[in-house]
Amino acid sequence: MDKPSLYEIRVEGQLSDRWSDWFDGLAIRNDPSGVTALSGQLADQAALFGVLARILALNLSLFSVCRLPPTD
Repeated sequence: MDKPSLYEIRVEGQLSDRWSDWFDGLAIRNDPSGVTALSGQLADQAALFGVLARILALNLSLFSVCRLPPTD
């Protein structure tokens, strides 16, 4: 999987939009349920693991990681 793919990563807690750059430019959407969705395109698996490492560094609880179908 060394090609760009779309992902949605869901974590517990609320993050402000200012974290977007730190998460490789992923869009941040806060749900009323207290869950934050990070979504967007990542260059490859290494970029995905980098984002997951940042989530771990912030001690956020990971809910899910989904690779989304490509949009045309």
